[in-house]
Amino acid sequence: MQRSILDLAPVPEGSDASDALANTLNLARNAENWGYHRYWLAEHHNMPGIASAATAILIGQVAAATKTIRVGAGGVMLPNHAPLRVAEEFGTLATLFPGRIDLGLGRAPGGDMAVARALRRSMGQADTFPQDVVELMTYLGPERPDAEVRAHPGEGTRVPIWMLGSSLFGAQLAAYLGLPYAFASHFAPGDLEQAIAIYREKFEPTGQEEKPRFMLAINVIAADTDAEAQRLRTSQMLAFARLRTGRPGKLPPPVDDIDAEIPAQIKPMVAHALSISAIGSPATVRAQLQDLVDRYRPDEVILTGQIWDPEARQKSFRIAAEVMD
Repeated sequence: MQRSILDLAPVPEGSDASDALANTLNLARNAENWGYHRYWLAEHHNMPGIASAATAILIGQVAAATKTIRVGAGGVMLPNHAPLRVAEEFGTLATLFPGRIDLGLGRAPGGDMAVARALRRSMGQADTFPQDVVELMTYLGPERPDAEVRAHPGEGTRVPIWMLGSSLFGAQLAAYLGLPYAFASHFAPGDLEQAIAIYREKFEPTGQEEKPRFMLAINVIAADTDAEAQRLRTSQMLAFARLRTGRPGKLPPPVDDIDAEIPAQIKPMVAHALSISAIGSPATVRAQLQDLVDRYRPDEVILTGQIWDPEARQKSFRIAAEVMD
């Protein structure tokens, strides 16, 4: 089974964005050596703990720093951008790095309403996401000599497009358009089983994929012992709780008593949101990953892990690669 990495370019407390981007490039180089298939980066805005806001630029840097691993967006939040502009950016990337670029598309804004206004999104416009996806696919598809608007570079590159989602809408659209589908189960697993069923049942081949291709996102935090991994996990839990209570910030260091840091009324929400996870020693992570694969039968898995210490983060992804081998 192909395994990949979703990197949010986390900015740990005590460091800055420059450190985070250097850590991303270092992890990408190692991920290639460890046999990971894809390295995806995600668009977020107005979040001091995430350094991947300019996603296409960072994808170019990661692709330039590696040789064979596929690099892409997991994803670009299409409502923030004109389809033509995205086609030109990713067409340029595909021209620079042939056969290595992926384009995952999301429907969310990647931030709150203030971010949407700052991005000059119209608050009153109708949801045109499906039409925008089709328009973008057209720009990246076969040459259209008579078209009024064409993407240069972009036209003819056929950059593989993935549909991302955490709801049933994305599953239905991916099935209708015959696109591969990645579910954001690493933070929003509520509709996971129903979304998979809808996608597989309603999938219609349209040229890019002949059959459904489903990617499962999993939080992975691996260490030498279960206790060490559980302690490392507290950074992710605390960061998520702060985000959900309107206090986003840099990725905090791990704590000894997570119960003292997260309000009791928030704990169940955090536990549910991060439930699609493999946390522990190599043996524990191997067993938990196997359980998730057996349950959801993905065609690929994409692993992510918010770990404060960059070295521990590197080690976690190395262990995950080893146990999957």
